[in-house]
Amino acid sequence: MALFQCSFFSESLRISASMNVILPQACRSQIGMDSTTDAEPPAVLYLLHGITDDHSTWLRRTSIERYVTKLPLAVVMPAVNRSFYTDIGDDAYWTFISEELPQIVQSFFRVSKDWKKTFVAGLSMGGYGAFKLGLTCPDRYAAAASLSGALDVVSAAKAHTDICNFDRIFGSSEALAGSSNDLFTLINRFPSDSETKFYQCCGTEDFLYQDNLTFKTRARQAGLNLTFEEHPDAVHNWDYWDQQIQRVLEWLPLGEA
Repeated sequence: MALFQCSFFSESLRISASMNVILPQACRSQIGMDSTTDAEPPAVLYLLHGITDDHSTWLRRTSIERYVTKLPLAVVMPAVNRSFYTDIGDDAYWTFISEELPQIVQSFFRVSKDWKKTFVAGLSMGGYGAFKLGLTCPDRYAAAASLSGALDVVSAAKAHTDICNFDRIFGSSEALAGSSNDLFTLINRFPSDSETKFYQCCGTEDFLYQDNLTFKTRARQAGLNLTFEEHPDAVHNWDYWDQQIQRVLEWLPLGEA
């Protein structure tokens, strides 16, 4: 595998931005890392971070590079600060992640442009971002995965969760409910003929567990193609996410692409 640590200018954010990118590399001599590449450009997974993290955290806290060694898959890990993948006034993080970043990745790297080979996943805040992308842009993502996702932002906003600064990000909870930032509203708008698949997991001892159960119920009532897994005694930490990102990689429809 090849690892690119990339700094570039974002027109959406009007600042320099950062991402780490893992790309497949044909390799026979590196001990324990034998890999091959296909003639076709690899599929791409956008892997999103949580609220206290940045573009480096998936590499630092998991073995994601090793896990994708034998897969025809590029992994893009961008930094979005504490934005909840949302446009905040002039800080256009949703525009950046949904529109600008894929164009930049495709211009910089040899990755597939086929929506059937394009996936998104994330943890906590990144789980919200992954499902927001999958629900908003089903024509661009074949699969979206949430690990311990912060999926009910309306309830969190009403609870005035200070760590998230929801008033700054979303405005009032009244304005948030029913908006394009409310995943439950996006579920109701989701096209019934979409082929996008969703994967959701959460530990039973996670503080976001009940929100995840609520999302699961609403998603299944709406007919989403959702795989849901819960894990007894698991909490909101990297031991769990390091295990579950391996499960996500197994679940991704790479063979169907």
